[in-house]
Amino acid sequence: MSQKASVPQGLPVERDAGPFDPPSRITRLRETRPVSPLAFPDGHEGWLVTGYEAVRQVMADARFSNRQDIGVLHVPYETPGMPAATEPSPQVPGLFISMDAPDHTRLRRKLTGAFTVKRMKQLEDQIVAITEQQLDALATLTPPVDLVAEFALPVPSLVICALLGVPYEDRASFQANSARFMERDIGLEDKMAAFGAMFGYLAQLVTGKRADPGDDILSDLARDEDLTIEELSGMGFLLLLAGHETTANMLALGTFALLEHPEALARLRSDPALMPGAVEELLRYLSVADIFYRYATEDVELGGETIPAGSTVVVSLLAANRDPRKFEHPDVLDVRREVRGQVAFGHGIHQCLGQQLARIEMRAGFAGLLRRFPTLALAIPADEVKLRTTTHVYGVHELPVTWA
Repeated sequence: MSQKASVPQGLPVERDAGPFDPPSRITRLRETRPVSPLAFPDGHEGWLVTGYEAVRQVMADARFSNRQDIGVLHVPYETPGMPAATEPSPQVPGLFISMDAPDHTRLRRKLTGAFTVKRMKQLEDQIVAITEQQLDALATLTPPVDLVAEFALPVPSLVICALLGVPYEDRASFQANSARFMERDIGLEDKMAAFGAMFGYLAQLVTGKRADPGDDILSDLARDEDLTIEELSGMGFLLLLAGHETTANMLALGTFALLEHPEALARLRSDPALMPGAVEELLRYLSVADIFYRYATEDVELGGETIPAGSTVVVSLLAANRDPRKFEHPDVLDVRREVRGQVAFGHGIHQCLGQQLARIEMRAGFAGLLRRFPTLALAIPADEVKLRTTTHVYGVHELPVTWA
């Protein structure tokens, strides 16, 4: 065991090491105590896991539960207007990300056929066409423009709407509610209002699809009489939320990172064949979906520490993906790196279901931007880019760009 670090009081969230790097306190903890006690604002004594091997163990070990209805999952940061949890949260139908086997297995199995590598390959031409159409629209604008609003958010929204059978014209509502739901610094009432609005919208949508199904994933699910409308709505909520939030932030933050690393950008421009590996490296380097929680159902030995039953365990995927014990020179963005084992999509049974879809969108998005806009540049100083530091998916609020 390495030397002990002081116990952090709350989860370090300030990006004081730069817009692409973990908070410096998290990096120091990973080097000194990769499985560290964490003092929660409500007085709970939980744990923060930052080392690569320990993170993978937590994500794969069934003794670390995803359920929110068997014990209290404590919040590791101050949240205005959010009362301290005193009892477990009820399980939401269909929200399989918050379930363990066998419930998780039953629901996730309903979707595995829709997101296979083969199925995604078959959809690649459609995804590339959507990306190119958005690039065409971007090219008609007079710079500077906000790349988030004009490209990074529309592309995954168009794709996931087409796959799920969600009308794209409804995007303003579901994008606003998704963003609101993902905010950390809002009260429980506002968060639940956003969730309720999305859940109600999807309940109406899947009810219609059960009566008159189309050629889309939600219709395929609605044909399954074993699924209730509530379960269909919960599954639709997860797919719609994850299907546009994470990829949108990767496209925007990834472009920001490439523009701030001109050598990497030049390599990609000169050798487009590097793009698939570069996407894996950007996923590792940025890990926009960083913080996840688990509930210890029994005492577990982890990284030389004993995690007591009932503990909330906080996992940092970004810290794991920057662990020098796993990746050589981890804080360097190297688009030539042969990335093996990055955990940006998680690990274990809850590993991201749509990861192949996200990879295709990012390959098409980054390649298209570099090809169509060879002089793409930030339109403002890098330190003026507004970072999404108070949401559960990291990124930028806006990315003003220009081109010649």
